[in-house]
Amino acid sequence: MSEPDLTSAADAIEAAAGVVAAATRRLAATGGVDADQVLAYDLAHATAALETARSMLDYGAKGDTEARLTCVFVADVVADLATKIWGREALWDTTPGALDSARDFVAAWRDPATLAGLAYSDGPRHLDSEFELVQDSFRRFAEEQVAPHAEHIHRHNTDIPEPLIQGLGEMGLFGLSIPEIYGGFAGGGESDYYGMVIATEELSRASLGAAGSLITRPEILARALEAGGTEEQKLAWLPRLASGEIMAAVAVTEPDYGSDVASIKVAATRTDGGWLLNGVKTWCTFAARADVLMLLARTDPDRSKGHRGLSILIVEKPRGEGHGFTLSQEAGEGIPAGGKMEGRPIDTLGYRGMHSYELAFDNWFVPTANLIGEAAGEGRGFYYQMAGFENGRLQTAARAIGVMQAAYEAAKDYAENRLVFGQPIAEYQLTRAKLTRMAALIQAARQFAYAVGRMMAKGEGKMEASMVKAYVCKAAEWVTREAMQIHGGMGYAEEYPVSRYFVDARVLSIFEGADETLCLKVIARSLVTAAENADKA
Repeated sequence: MSEPDLTSAADAIEAAAGVVAAATRRLAATGGVDADQVLAYDLAHATAALETARSMLDYGAKGDTEARLTCVFVADVVADLATKIWGREALWDTTPGALDSARDFVAAWRDPATLAGLAYSDGPRHLDSEFELVQDSFRRFAEEQVAPHAEHIHRHNTDIPEPLIQGLGEMGLFGLSIPEIYGGFAGGGESDYYGMVIATEELSRASLGAAGSLITRPEILARALEAGGTEEQKLAWLPRLASGEIMAAVAVTEPDYGSDVASIKVAATRTDGGWLLNGVKTWCTFAARADVLMLLARTDPDRSKGHRGLSILIVEKPRGEGHGFTLSQEAGEGIPAGGKMEGRPIDTLGYRGMHSYELAFDNWFVPTANLIGEAAGEGRGFYYQMAGFENGRLQTAARAIGVMQAAYEAAKDYAENRLVFGQPIAEYQLTRAKLTRMAALIQAARQFAYAVGRMMAKGEGKMEASMVKAYVCKAAEWVTREAMQIHGGMGYAEEYPVSRYFVDARVLSIFEGADETLCLKVIARSLVTAAENADKA
């Protein structure tokens, strides 16, 4: 087996980075992202993979197993880039031999014997005692309280049991990213992001839909309030979000407008004391159970203003039935009678428990005080939403890591106990090589999520948050697919949870920023802009 060589790993990363940089310059010089979307998409994913690989170098310096996993991951990243450019060298503005300097390194660390020899070496996380306590606490809750319900919720599409929500509220889950002065636990440093990533991974390992995603929507609303809310609004809403007294859903997408947020049509029309909502939102997850909706609406009827005519409203509502609801507003202090809200459930392959809805609003009244930022927030909703979604992307990556970890552990356990042709499939080279690549990918994803958290604590890492979401969520599809394959026919049977991991993983590249939009409109566009600015300097 080869000895780990982090210097060669770093050199391989730099060789790959040179290829990516040349392609970025070419893309900038030939019309930008929209002129060549295929290159832009591949370029975005290649860049995200390289940044993930870079985050592994520090991890690799912490021990022998860590170094070996780092080398395996870097070799896979460089090999994957080679497949992207092969036959398309002119498109990438490179040569067939551009990655030749890394060939020996890649050959050594993609060698089947080397991969098979590393099976079951998934490496420590190197958390300090504070975060080991966070991990242990949420893992214990997940295993004891969430896991026993996970399969039933998924198979029967039932609601999340209230004791799970209450228990996580008591543990402080919903206050992890909310500042202490507003009743949360965030102190403004790296620990805020670490705690959120670690807790999310452990809960998602037990169930993506029933636990791992519960923090996402409160997190997005809290960040939007921190970005644009008045002090009165922060005091009114953040402590209740932090305690779990109120749960939130996010209503942005519309039937004709998903990622094209600037074109949304749901209208908020000014009326005495507030706004009247009319129109339809879709893919609003957790809408029935939620006490409030963070809703992006057009408050300026001039559609030519695009996203500058949008605002965020905090829409209060009673809790509805999990499988569809119709709500009516009765006259009250400052509230006119007659408003209606109807929720139609959307059945999904996986990600069950929270339920997604199409919501129809008919003159639903929202008081003036519930527009984030009030008068100063009119037309600023798009920016407040993006402030919330940046954290949501890191949190979604953590969800993907938890699902991958669960799938990997299930595959290991099944491989050790399943006999094929007289021996456990865990002893076959192919199985062992797959498990090694899974372990390296999961650890790399985890270390990159930690690194992005450190950046975001400093007010940086916006593009990296998009990168970690794009790369890790797509990787989760491969890991869960291979875990399912290791189970053979039983992987296709509903009696094993690995089939749940597979269908749950599939949604990760779609929500919180669809993969294509994230790659083209955020990552590739940012890379092109940086290249153009570098040329001007």
